Amino acid sequence: MTCCEGWTSFNGFSLLTLLLLGVVLNAIPLIINLVDEGQYFKNPISCFEWWFPGIIGAGLMVFPGTAMSLAARKRGCWNSKTGMFLSSLWNVITVVGATYCMLVSLQALSEGPLICNSQGNSNASCRFSFENLSNIHPESFDLQWFFNESCVPNDFHAPPMNNDTTAGDWGKSGLHFSSQENRDKTIHFSVFLGLVLVGLLELLCGLAQIVIGFLGCLCGVSKRRSRIV
Repeated sequence: MTCCEGWTSFNGFSLLTLLLLGVVLNAIPLIINLVDEGQYFKNPISCFEWWFPGIIGAGLMVFPGTAMSLAARKRGCWNSKTGMFLSSLWNVITVVGATYCMLVSLQALSEGPLICNSQGNSNASCRFSFENLSNIHPESFDLQWFFNESCVPNDFHAPPMNNDTTAGDWGKSGLHFSSQENRDKTIHFSVFLGLVLVGLLELLCGLAQIVIGFLGCLCGVSKRRSRIV
């Protein structure tokens, strides 16, 4: 087994793991919204899970490169120079999908959940435009919506969730679901921080496989042993 084949196998299995993790993370707020409200897109936690950064960006767009990397590894059905070249080519889409996942997730962390804006958990403030992804400003990543005791505007009050701990005890209690506000903040922060990390790792694996696949195409793969009968 050549060095390129070994790295191709590693990248393939790594991308498969990250792909599944991205889909699961993206599905968490969607499932919670369905369980709570009985239907999708009614009082969602945020707008950004509906951009499907984990399902489309870190999932579907990463699948072709993942499948080709696994097929081009040692003993794979495409273990050849052509397979190595195709694994390099398809992972360009992986890089695009991972970048999309990261951009959407960073924008989500920048703005916070819907409950932190004046319209509460209303989807009326959701604007699905790719122009929004270019409005990321470094100064907005102070995450004050998460670390402050409460991010809810004065004209909106989140209903409690049958717990004696209030939103004002956030800094003392850490992560908890004592109110709808704290639940939404915790889920939003955990999901999109996880998706940023997933997108970053997929980006690194995709870039690495582009280089490795190209080198494997130039240098070739190891010869398969012929069975002596």
